[in-house]
Parts: sequence; C-alpha cells; structure tokens
Amino acid sequence: MTKKLLTAFAMMLAGSTAAFADASDGKVKIGILNDQSGVYADFGGKSSYEAALMAVEDFGGKVLGVPVEVITADHQNKADIASNIARQWYDTEQVDSIMELTSSSVGLAVQALSKEKKKITINTGAATTELTGKQCSPYGFHWAYDTHALAVGTGGALVKQGGDSWFFLTADYAFGYSLEENTGNYVKENGGTVVGSVRHPLATTDFSSFLLQAQSSGAKVIGLANAGLDTSNAIKQAAEFGIVQGGQRLAALLFTLAEVHGLGLEAAQGLTLTEGFYWNRNEETAKFGKRFMERTGKMPNMVHAGTYSAVLSYLKAIEKAGSDDGDAVSKELRALPVNDVFAENGKVAENGRMIHDMYLLEVKKPDESKEPWDYFKVLATIPGSEAFIDPAKSGCDLVKS
Repeated sequence: MTKKLLTAFAMMLAGSTAAFADASDGKVKIGILNDQSGVYADFGGKSSYEAALMAVEDFGGKVLGVPVEVITADHQNKADIASNIARQWYDTEQVDSIMELTSSSVGLAVQALSKEKKKITINTGAATTELTGKQCSPYGFHWAYDTHALAVGTGGALVKQGGDSWFFLTADYAFGYSLEENTGNYVKENGGTVVGSVRHPLATTDFSSFLLQAQSSGAKVIGLANAGLDTSNAIKQAAEFGIVQGGQRLAALLFTLAEVHGLGLEAAQGLTLTEGFYWNRNEETAKFGKRFMERTGKMPNMVHAGTYSAVLSYLKAIEKAGSDDGDAVSKELRALPVNDVFAENGKVAENGRMIHDMYLLEVKKPDESKEPWDYFKVLATIPGSEAFIDPAKSGCDLVKS
C-alpha cells in the first residue's frame, strides 16, 4: 500500500472513530418513564413507548451511525420511585434522555435530577407550567401541552358561553394545583368568578362528598382539575347526582381521546376539552393514527403523538449537533423548527416550552360518530402564541430580559 493510500486510510479511520465517539457509549439510549399500571395508564402508558419506537423506526433506527435504543419503566406515579429509576438509568444503564414523565411531581423531580446530570428531559405527559417556569432547566423541555394551554382552551370557551362562575374539583398534587390556578386566573381575567374548590386524593374511587360540595356551591361550571381515571370516575358519579341535569356544567380540564373511549360517547357527549392533537383532523394525522392503531389497538392522543414528536426532534437535534452531548443537543432543540405529524411550525422557546397550536374539541353525540374512535368535533384552533405563556412572563431565568 502506497504512503498516500495509507495516509488516506488513516484519516478515514480517524474520522470514523471521531464520529462514533460523538455518540456516547456507541449508542443513543432513550428512556420512556411513565405510569403503566395506575390512573394514567391509558393516558400515556405503554402506548407512549410504542410511539417512541415508531419515531426511532421512522428516523431510520440510527443516528450518527450508531443504533438508537428505547427502554421503558413504570414510575407508579411516585416521584421517589421515578427519581430512583432515572438515577439508575443515568448511572448504570447509559441512558441519554428521559421522556414522557406523566405526573407533574414526577416530571419536576426527574427534570431536576437530569439538570444535575446534564441530560435531556422532554416532558410530554406532565402538565405543570413550572417545568418551563421557575423550575426550568437548560436541559428540560415541555412538549405536548400544559395547564395554561388547557385553561385558555376549555376555560376560555366556557366563560365565553356564559359559564362565568366556577367551582374546582382538584387532584391533590402539583398538577391539580397548577391546573386550578391557571384556569381560575383565566376565568377571573375574563370577568368570571371562582366560588370555591375542594381537593381529592389521587386515584380515589369515591367522589360523592366532593361532588356534593361542588353541587351545593351553585357554580355554573364545575372544573375537574384532574385527569385519567379520576376524571372519568368523577363524570360517572356526577351523573348519579344529576349535576348536569340540574343545570351545572362539567369542564373536563384534562381529558383526552383515551379517556373518552373508556367512558363512552353516551356518557361523554357534549363535553368540551382541549388537546394538542386529534388523529382525525387531516389526512396526515389519520394515516399516523391508523399506524398507531395497528400496533396498540387504540388511536393516539396528544401524549402519544407528542412523545413521537419529542423523540423525532431529539434525534434530529443529535444529528444536527453531531453529538449526543446534553449542551449541544439542548442548543439544537431550541434552534430547530418542529414540523411533524404532531406540530406544524412548532418552535421551542428559550424556557424549553415547545409552542404549537392547540385544539378546542367537543365530544360528539353517538349518532354523529362515523367510525370507531371518531369522537371529536374541532371547534377552534388556538394559536400557540395564545395557548402558552409568553416565555418572558414565565418566571424562567433562562429567558433573556
């Protein structure tokens, strides 16, 4: 072999080694950490893991020439369990990023740990605005929705329709408090009043005493600041008390396609809600929904589609950065636009909030549904600039004044 060929071969090997070294441990590893056995199992659950796998497959299975691996675990809605799993993943299993993170207490805890480790988290299941507010992180991102977007959507719609007095039935943890606060503020800013609230334990099965307080308040709207099975059970038991028949309205502040399916159109018809994704909105979303259905037996909600988008965006950022280093990827995530089946012209703000359109939806009557899972009418598109908090007003110290 000539000297010139040897030199070229050596340079090629050096370039190959350098590219390989830019992906730590010879692979990129993503962890999907969420509730897979509790009240939010349908909300995100194992189907979010499938959404992540779909994103990896659609990207080609590799980035920077190394394989992409996805693992998953059930955090049981407990922040301490989630933190222990996350620490183990980072310290011994070479996980580069953790996503989904249903439950706000979990999302905040894992984002704080990831900040220490300089690892990327992308929350698609947690709702609290604190993730991109006072507890923001240079490595933390919030994707599918948040409590402010839900308040603007559902809360705003009902106030405009005359629902100007509210009583809140609130899940007793960070997510519930944030959802109640955001919606209550929005109601008051638009001329409404909040007459009271009551808090219930996560995963309670008996809402009778809470519903009686809400009923006796005389509020025009009872805001359900909870999610998953908690919301479904509250709606079922509200029907037993004749709350809607008595003239009060129920506002399901975080209610997705998965919960409507579980509850059924007969019970859910007429509910107004807000999501960041609906599978039957256009041809592209319908195509994605049917692919997802083939793998999971259900249509995706905003958490599932948001997880797909988050994984895809993360891999694009690694490719653009030429590295899976947390600082380099964080910079690219903020720079790259988000255009995929979940978001059109989405943009990541300085505080890590991915700003995109949200959709105000109404649950169809049974005779309006044309096919299985055809549950929603799209009442309005809420521009991302209205749905999400102005980053400059978020309280995040990453936002330049």
